[in-house]
Amino acid sequence: MPRLAIAKDFLTEYSKLEKSVQTSVKAAIDKFTEHTHAGLHLEKLNRSRDPRVRTIRIDKFWRGVVLAPELGDTYCLVTVLPHDKANAFAASRRFSVNEAIGVLEVRDEGALEQLEPALHALAEKADQLLFDHVRDADLKRLGIDAQILPIVRLLPSEAHLEALQTMLPDLQYTALYALACGMTPEEAWAEVAQHLPGETGPHDVDPGDLVAAMERTPGQVAFVSGSDELRHVLAYPFAAWRVFLHPAQRRMALERTYSGPAQVTGGAGTGKTITALHRAAYLASQPASLTADATPSILVTSYGRNLVYALEAQLPLVVSDPELRRRIETSTVDSLAHRVVRQARGRHPVPIGDYELRRKWSAAAQAARLPFAAAFLEREWEQVILAQDLRTEQEYLECQRAGRGTPLSRGQRSQVWLLVEQVTRDLQEAGQSSYTQLANEATCILRESGRTLYRHVIVDESQDLHPAQWRLLRAAVPPGPDDLFIAGDPHQRIYENRVSVTSLGISIRGRSRRLTINYRTTQEILAWAVPLLGSMPVTGLDGAADSLTGYRSPVHGRRPEVKGAPERGEELKNLTERIRSWLASGIEPHAIGVAARSARLVSAVNEALGAAGMATVRPDAVDAADKIRVGTMHGMKGLEFQAVAAIGVEEGVVPLAAAVTAVSTDQVAHDQDLLRERCVLFVACTRARDHLYVSYSGQPSSFLPVQHFE
Repeated sequence: MPRLAIAKDFLTEYSKLEKSVQTSVKAAIDKFTEHTHAGLHLEKLNRSRDPRVRTIRIDKFWRGVVLAPELGDTYCLVTVLPHDKANAFAASRRFSVNEAIGVLEVRDEGALEQLEPALHALAEKADQLLFDHVRDADLKRLGIDAQILPIVRLLPSEAHLEALQTMLPDLQYTALYALACGMTPEEAWAEVAQHLPGETGPHDVDPGDLVAAMERTPGQVAFVSGSDELRHVLAYPFAAWRVFLHPAQRRMALERTYSGPAQVTGGAGTGKTITALHRAAYLASQPASLTADATPSILVTSYGRNLVYALEAQLPLVVSDPELRRRIETSTVDSLAHRVVRQARGRHPVPIGDYELRRKWSAAAQAARLPFAAAFLEREWEQVILAQDLRTEQEYLECQRAGRGTPLSRGQRSQVWLLVEQVTRDLQEAGQSSYTQLANEATCILRESGRTLYRHVIVDESQDLHPAQWRLLRAAVPPGPDDLFIAGDPHQRIYENRVSVTSLGISIRGRSRRLTINYRTTQEILAWAVPLLGSMPVTGLDGAADSLTGYRSPVHGRRPEVKGAPERGEELKNLTERIRSWLASGIEPHAIGVAARSARLVSAVNEALGAAGMATVRPDAVDAADKIRVGTMHGMKGLEFQAVAAIGVEEGVVPLAAAVTAVSTDQVAHDQDLLRERCVLFVACTRARDHLYVSYSGQPSSFLPVQHFE
């Protein structure tokens, strides 16, 4: 029986096919796996750049492209395309082994051959070429091979390099892009080295062994052991990229052990969540994760329920063994706090909702007649007193109020403390508490008992946790190797919590790594979305500034569409037409997400789509493949869709006026609120994989790039 490998590009194209074509693809692959390739005609093309490339017939209109190495009985399904496109693809591509790191590479040799004469002409006229300052020896050490090097030497500018991105092997482009950005060869090697498959080096790479190169390229090629595993992979075509761990992700997820808390950061779509889930799977497979009473020893947690639901849905793709799955528990931090308090106190805590809590603060502020808004006082309680777990007035009088722009005198602090005591007393008498209070209480319970709950804790979307929640997680797992694995991105912080985990006994120094390649969103969507974040500095969990330097996508597609309308009714009509066109193009309903800033606008979308005969459901709903996902921008966090529509991106809605502190109240809070609103829009837009549609009524949001207005 032949050994079968599947390239990521194959699954990407497969996910876009109509159901009838997918059925034909499955039938062709079944024939291949059950009867060996003798039962399936592998057609060799005339004038192909690579004699090892074949095509197979799917049906009358579709063909698959197969890489058939000369040695052994291994075949790699590369892609599936319409007949003529498949033949053109097969004729122009050449596969090779990167001699610097040993991974499989592919280039569009036909396109490069066509461009070379034009580059020669440009090079002759240029006073200076892009890589004149780089020696051939350095380029070769970075993996630039003998076939690409002559073309590299002709490039006049960075723009010409970018034009070649889709034609060059990914890692060779990564090295060249790093050099073009001003990095030294050593710094460029650090970018490439993230993709090293283990300890592979030039001394043990056979440039003729494509099969070994495939095995070293798990981020692009996955081997399937049989028809059952193949059916499992094809059953989740939209989530197909999750099957693959790219080398940088693999090194983080499968590190033998970390001496203490470890962190992975990176922009949207860089694979932080899948890295965290694979880390959970790896730890579950270790003997140390087996507990005597068969209780879960690993906690996978995040801020909100929708995020945890998404993690639960993805875990079976990573952990298929039921025994290993039982070792992993998924829960929000709030649920963990609730459980600890309930079990210790013998009562069910009653969390107070945000709206009711806000009313209590408003009533207290009015009665006290302090010169501060209720929102300011509530934030002081949440972001200073509860954040630092201050228990006495003296502690509050002496504390630092980092991040608070309005200074308070000693007398004013005493007035605030009296009001805090009043509100907390009212909550206690009503048998209520905020979730932040619950986290602090649960932490005290664990510390006083001297017991911990887990051996390992995996935290996703870590940037949104409150300091009280971090203290609880620190108390839930004993300090030591592999205690905490943290994944997050401060550029996606959509709540106002800011924290330096070092101050809470969680040191990640020397164990923090960053992912830079977005494998979900196209470069066109990424280039449009990143400027939404503005220029205000962003701080990470280590207290240092974080940046998106080097953040890019190797995937290309259509540019985002921005469409304005004079009023809401027309905007919703335009949205309905756009979704109809997506459905007609073969995008499944569940792969379409619609995001709005407010719940009221979400209701308007549901009503408009319902009137058009389109069923809708919450973004995190389970088993609703025939329904379009509609929710708030906050509700889109942690999810992804083939197509996303962000609507109502207009002044007064984005940023939401009620969510932004007035400058006169607190300048620092005002600036932080605006940044958070930018992050909310950025998060919503980067949920899109292939298509992004942004619309507004009336005056467009000041966040939107001016050049995209209609």
